[in-house]
Amino acid sequence: MVSLTSTELNYLVFRYLHESGFTHSAFTLGYEAGINKSTIDGNMVPPGALVTFVQKGIQYLELEANVTCNDADIDEEFSFIQPLDLITKDVYELQKIIKEKKESLQKKRRREKEKGNDVSQSELDREHAREREKEHEREHAREREHAREREKEREREKEREREKEREREHAREREKEHDREREKEKQHREKERERERERIEKEKERERDKGKDKEKPHTDLAGARHDGDKIKIEHKENNAEAVEISSNSTAKPCIIPNSDVTVLEGHTSEVFVCAWSPLGSLLASGAGDSTARIWTIGEGPCSANMQGILPNCAVLTHFKGKTPSKDVTTLDWNGEGTLLATGSYDGQARIWSRDGELVNTLNKHKGPIFSLKWNKKGDYLLTGSVDKTAIVWDIKTGEWKQQFEFHSAPTLDVDWRDNVSFATCSTDTMIHICKVGENRPINTLSGHVGEVNAVKWDPTGQLLASCSDDSTAKIWSMKQDTCLHDLKEHTKEIYTIKWSPTGPGTNNPNQQLLLASASFDSTIKLWDVESGGLLYSLNGHRDPVYTVAFSPNGEYLASGSLDKCIHVWSVKEARIVKTYAGNGGIFEVCWNKEGDKIAASFADNVVCVMDFRM
Repeated sequence: MVSLTSTELNYLVFRYLHESGFTHSAFTLGYEAGINKSTIDGNMVPPGALVTFVQKGIQYLELEANVTCNDADIDEEFSFIQPLDLITKDVYELQKIIKEKKESLQKKRRREKEKGNDVSQSELDREHAREREKEHEREHAREREHAREREKEREREKEREREKEREREHAREREKEHDREREKEKQHREKERERERERIEKEKERERDKGKDKEKPHTDLAGARHDGDKIKIEHKENNAEAVEISSNSTAKPCIIPNSDVTVLEGHTSEVFVCAWSPLGSLLASGAGDSTARIWTIGEGPCSANMQGILPNCAVLTHFKGKTPSKDVTTLDWNGEGTLLATGSYDGQARIWSRDGELVNTLNKHKGPIFSLKWNKKGDYLLTGSVDKTAIVWDIKTGEWKQQFEFHSAPTLDVDWRDNVSFATCSTDTMIHICKVGENRPINTLSGHVGEVNAVKWDPTGQLLASCSDDSTAKIWSMKQDTCLHDLKEHTKEIYTIKWSPTGPGTNNPNQQLLLASASFDSTIKLWDVESGGLLYSLNGHRDPVYTVAFSPNGEYLASGSLDKCIHVWSVKEARIVKTYAGNGGIFEVCWNKEGDKIAASFADNVVCVMDFRM
């Protein structure tokens, strides 16, 4: 009896998965079973071999169950069947063959009994010859029939393959069409921004022609009205009296001179993200050139240490060979400043040492990673992806611990509440509160009617802030399912939000806790967290504001916009105290831990580090 080895069975299953279109499953089985090391000649295995073997095995068992149960009779009845019949005919055909041969044998035996000794041996031989001839003819007819069936099956298989290829071609065409649409939309937005910049430049030119001060910065505040030498800022809540801020020369913002700015060059595409290490003077940046970089920034002012000297830089390459993969979209330092995590458009998260050495590659997501965060303890990394999931990674093992598949659309942001629970938000307008080890969200927050762009926990972990394309920000309390405050003063999409490092649980416990929101309406708004009222609307930018960041002492707020300007605002006075104009839109700003340097990532491929002194 012929036996089937485990290697042969693995190969048949691999071929079945591949032929049925389960490419990913086939790849996984092939990798784990070592199919590429098998000595089996794939050309000798016909299409659908596994199905054929299973069907024939079932037919054999079925035949065995339908014949007589006597062992001797079974042997006799199977003696009528050729081995080829067992794998080429179904049960009913085999039963028919057995029946015909048994009847033929019985007739022959009756004739032999009737003729007795009168039947000559020669006649008997002729009868046997005729029977054999008839059997050969029937066998040939059956073989021709099966050959026709096999040919038809091959034709059907070829047609299925052609259909799959047509479907794949249609999918590729649809993807190309989507890419063209996205490119058209991007070009349209670029043209709009360019027209706006031209309009602004023309306005500036007209102002200069009228003899106005060329160095006068743009310092208007939303809701402000001029009254002599005063600017009155209208409070939006509780009908509070207007706060008066002097507009004399001491109140004018100071332009940060180039001598206080170090321009870090090296990236070859837009720089999307930057982050200071919590310890030391390391600055990380990530760009569209498929690299991240770790810059060593010397202590002391830029004017003393950095002019004409490019800081030491480690290049973190996110591709193999000569072909770049995708943008580096997000990065985050662990609490000790010893490890840097980066997320990329290729769906992989990577862990790097502070020296720029690759420690581990975390690969499970099936789409770009838009957000990642370390927990405070540093043993887990949380990632959110376009594949609609969030994954918690165990850093000690380098393996994923749990995948959370609760959203119905891409996950845009994630943020830890404590070492084991966190929030996620998505383009599906929902916010989920999840916990490691739990298979369902411990809470789900609904209320936004547009894509939720960001979620951030306050310093105590009791309040969660969110912002959305529906032009609102919301503050949620874990003590209720509906939002605690609905913040509705913006007129366009809100891209990001930040809590001030003040109030309980911070290094500045005696200062008021505030929430800042940055919007495509070109404004930044500061909110009173306790009442939900608007404190100030900061109107100094002329294009969408992508980023805001509080200084470590909570007294200042830095903002960056597509208008190429960085403004530093006094939180207490709600006015610009420092400003810097670069040569490209600004995607992120961040403060170092001492609060004396600000870093910013620009669309013109550079990172700028500027001194901040008051």
